Amino acid sequence: MGKKKNLIYVFADQWRYHAMGCSGEDHVNTPAMDEFARDSVFCNSALSTYPLCSPHRAALLTGKNPLSLGMWTNCKIGLNENVMLYPQEVAISDVLHEEGYLTGYVGKWHLDASEMNFFPSPESGAVEWDAYTPPGERRHNFDYWYSYGAMNRHMHPHYWHDSSRMININQWSAEHDTDVFIKYLESVKGEDRPVLAFLSWNPPHPPYTDIDDRRKALYTEDYAFRPNVPEEWRCDRDYLEKRHDYFAAVAGLDEQFARLVTYLKDSGMYDNSIIVLSGDHGDMMGSQGLYGKNVWYEESLRIPLVIHDPDLGSGCSSSIIMSEDQMPTLLDLMGVKIPSTVNGISHASSLLSQQNGREYSYHMMIPGMPEQVMPYRERGLDNRCFGWRCIRTGSQKYVIDSGTVPGFEVKRYLYDLEKDPYEMNPLELSSSDEQAQRFDSLIKENKSIHNDIFLI
Repeated sequence: MGKKKNLIYVFADQWRYHAMGCSGEDHVNTPAMDEFARDSVFCNSALSTYPLCSPHRAALLTGKNPLSLGMWTNCKIGLNENVMLYPQEVAISDVLHEEGYLTGYVGKWHLDASEMNFFPSPESGAVEWDAYTPPGERRHNFDYWYSYGAMNRHMHPHYWHDSSRMININQWSAEHDTDVFIKYLESVKGEDRPVLAFLSWNPPHPPYTDIDDRRKALYTEDYAFRPNVPEEWRCDRDYLEKRHDYFAAVAGLDEQFARLVTYLKDSGMYDNSIIVLSGDHGDMMGSQGLYGKNVWYEESLRIPLVIHDPDLGSGCSSSIIMSEDQMPTLLDLMGVKIPSTVNGISHASSLLSQQNGREYSYHMMIPGMPEQVMPYRERGLDNRCFGWRCIRTGSQKYVIDSGTVPGFEVKRYLYDLEKDPYEMNPLELSSSDEQAQRFDSLIKENKSIHNDIFLI
């Protein structure tokens, strides 16, 4: 494969940090992932900058904050503007293509605008949020492509390759993705060029119950609830079924990851590759009485991140690594120049020395963005932005909550993550509080790389 390292990046949608055996949090069976983590650097403070699919994915690929990319929400149907990863942005695939890498992408993309924003009946058959990304600049120099935009039919997925003909499959999507991914790696094994390859699994993203009986049986429920799951949820049959199937899907992913690692070792790629295992954001899965993402709690923001690199060895890193930090970190580890477009930071030196990098990092999710704000402005109502912003250090989390509609009373919360790891007893602060002012100043410092939506 040449002297340069390959980069194999594997990630799952809506997979939280806690749902991995070696995290010591959820009771889930992931022996292959746990073994991989022991042989790699386990990053226990990786966070999703904007805990939503498209924003994280865009930041991951480009090293830019989602708002710097105009990625203020998911790529979806019904928007008055086209939220997507634009061709002029510089992705890691563009950089490594120029470095002579073979490039491949398999699985969920969710970085192209919904085709139904342009055509009522797309030739590709894409509906709702889905999209076929044709060969060309919107693929960002991924040469091999077997993907789809956004669809959630885990047992009957579909894909597109190099034409608009939809490829329908009757197989659990993560298993099929892994089949195709391994075949791709096998097809380029004889090349003397290094490989960049992304494998993007959709499970354990909802619908949680779209999983077959064999995989359902992979998880034996022990009812070890997190303390922040409300008592009334713990006997709710609908919740218990979804919870069970979420963890069963993760166990199913572990089986697929085991297959991939076995292939990489048998083919000789394992020791000549940087291999990353991660997720795009978490899932509350009952904590705080919530499902899904979009919120500032750890179950939503914190993601798995395990990095295998022959030069890193094994260990644990507590560096606060954000979505936009991953691309420059990986390029740095590969000895490739980081583009000037990047506004994340590289953690390569801290990973190599196993010392902490950032002292703090902030991440945000603002539901009150242009599509939601404009109707209020047009009616002459309060045009103050809304949503929430958040800064997290190793031991504290500071949140400014401006609600979900303009005019909401702004609240400031401080969480002590050491004394209150389940975030059940926040301290409410006033804007004049010394601690609030210190954190507010950090948020304002970061405004320059985003936009005025960060004004408090």
